[in-house]
Amino acid sequence: MNRVLFACVHNAGRSKMAAAFFNAAADPARARAISAGTQPAARAHPEVVAAMREVGLDLGDATPTYLSEELARSADVLVTMGCGEACPLVPGVRRLDWNLADPKGESPGRVRAIRDEVRARVLELIRANGWQREGA
Repeated sequence: MNRVLFACVHNAGRSKMAAAFFNAAADPARARAISAGTQPAARAHPEVVAAMREVGLDLGDATPTYLSEELARSADVLVTMGCGEACPLVPGVRRLDWNLADPKGESPGRVRAIRDEVRARVLELIRANGWQREGA
């Protein structure tokens, strides 16, 4: 099974959304996702929680996690989203960088647009690697 790690600065927005979309769409026997941040927040951003509830995914109890080098080494794919040089470079781990806006403090419409872009990229990653659920 492949392990995908989505990383951003606070692990309270983009990376939380990406992991939730990934785990909802990917075949769990083929791949699973986790998320972390270089400077984890206390909780998921409220505007992100609200936008994700609109699409049936609840991040209300999601706790941000610290992106340690050890955690990064445990991944097969590391997808970074705005953490730049603070995200570790780990030999042997495939790294993708997605230039996505930070939803923190944005209007509901802007958060929805970011959410939808995150979902589209996640679904493409799943499709490109053959990790989709059977019949999907």
